[in-house]
Parts: sequence; structure tokens; C-alpha cells
Amino acid sequence: MARILAKSELAPKIHEIVVEAPRIARKALPGHFVVVMPDEHGERIPLTIADFDRHQGTITLVMMVVGASTLKLSRLEVGQSFYALIGPLGKPSEVEAAGTVVMVAGGVGAAPVYPIARAFYELGDRVITIQGARSRELLFWTDRLAAVSHRHIITTDDGSFGRKGLVTDPLREVLEEDRDKAIGCVYAIGPAVMMKFCARTTEPFGVKTVVSLNSIMVDGTGMCGGCRVDVGGQTLFTCVDGPEFDGHRVDWDLLISRQNIYHEQEACSLEKYLQQFQGEHAT
Repeated sequence: MARILAKSELAPKIHEIVVEAPRIARKALPGHFVVVMPDEHGERIPLTIADFDRHQGTITLVMMVVGASTLKLSRLEVGQSFYALIGPLGKPSEVEAAGTVVMVAGGVGAAPVYPIARAFYELGDRVITIQGARSRELLFWTDRLAAVSHRHIITTDDGSFGRKGLVTDPLREVLEEDRDKAIGCVYAIGPAVMMKFCARTTEPFGVKTVVSLNSIMVDGTGMCGGCRVDVGGQTLFTCVDGPEFDGHRVDWDLLISRQNIYHEQEACSLEKYLQQFQGEHAT
């Protein structure tokens, strides 16, 4: 159950894991996520389904190591299994003919953007993808995204690859260039601050902007309330009402402040795990 068939390091601390999960693969759609536990003592980690193969019965997950539980996941080897894998969860992306769509992928957001971009591409829409990262070494899946895009723009903060700058710069240019082509919607997935400023960039143009907030989930089933988010003055839960929302209606300042609440506990948990790991593997 949930056996790891392949794994690779796409970039520093960013890992791709292909998992045997035929029942999840049969039902998976763009935008869905799963909840994973590395072992019986690990926390529940929500990860977007970055790809799925119904014929092979596999799903592909991409994650960045940021704490103890993601470090545990990254250390599992091919042939081993997750302690638990639940999904597909959440509401799938609303993929409907939109004419032209702009996909903005920031950092690890390239993974969840991919199946959505592919779905629009296969639907026959014109797909413009803007992919950004802090530096060249953190870029991944550029070939995959280019293959499902009619136009693929890459930016890096330090200028080590593609255009130097933030993803909002080409996003604004595309919106200005394509005023007459009626961009149907913009998808922005990445760090919360990136999604916030993408939404601010599109708002003056009146273009529908969808963001994914899976990064703030904990339980993943609507029971803990840890993923609550204010959308248009209404409290919603990312795991059951999302993970995708109207970026123009999200209270970004509240969301970002809540993301920082558990940094101290996360650091303590990681330090404790590393000490335990080093103790177990001491020679």
C-alpha cells in the first residue's frame, strides 16, 4: 500500500516521489491533494497531486523539505511505503474553456500548476505559463511546463536563468499585451506572498484569478480548523472548501500572519528529530 516506485531530487531540498496508488490515480483530477504520513509518529502532510497515471496506477508528489516530517518523507527509499496515504481530497480545479489562460508557478508551485496547465492545453485553450524561482538551481519541470504551454516564460530573482525579476513583471506585461484577447483566467500557485501580489497585479485588469492555499492545511478533512481562511469576509476551510479560491477575495495579510504562528514549534520538532536520527546512526 502506497509503495514508493521512484524518487529523485529535482533541486536542493525538492523531491519528486512516484507512488503506487491505483485507487487514488483512478479518481485524481487537477487540483486534488492527498494527505501523507511518513510513519506512525509523523504529522499529516497535505501534498498536491502533481501528476497521475490511471493506466499505471501511480501518482506523483513533489515536496520541499522544510520540517521534520518532510525530511522523514525525503529519506524513505524506493520499495518502502508511506505509513498512510489518503485521497484524493479537496475540490478539483474548474477546467472550462476560457480561450486564453495564464499559469503562474512560483518555486514548488510548478508541480501543482502542471496538471492544471495540461488540462487547459488538452481542452484547446491557449496557455501562457510564467515560471519563477529564486535561482536557476531551484527551477524544475521546465520541460514539462513548456510542453503544455503555447508560451513559456521563466524568471529568476537573481537573473541566473531567464529574465531577472519577479513573476509579476511578465504577468503585468501579458495582461497589457492581451487586453483584446480576453484572458479568461489566471492561476497563481506558489508562496503566499507571491500569490498575493499576483492577485494585486491582475485586479486592475478585472481578470479572474485563482490561487491554491494547500500550504496552510494541517488535518486535511475539515476537523481541526487549522486551515481556515477569510475569503470575502467569510470563514472557509481550505481542505474542504478549496484548496482553490478567488485570489481577489482572500485576506492575504491574515493568511500570511497565521502561516508564521508555528515556526518556533516546527524548528523545535526538526531539531529534536535530527538529534534522534544522529543518535540512532552514530557509529
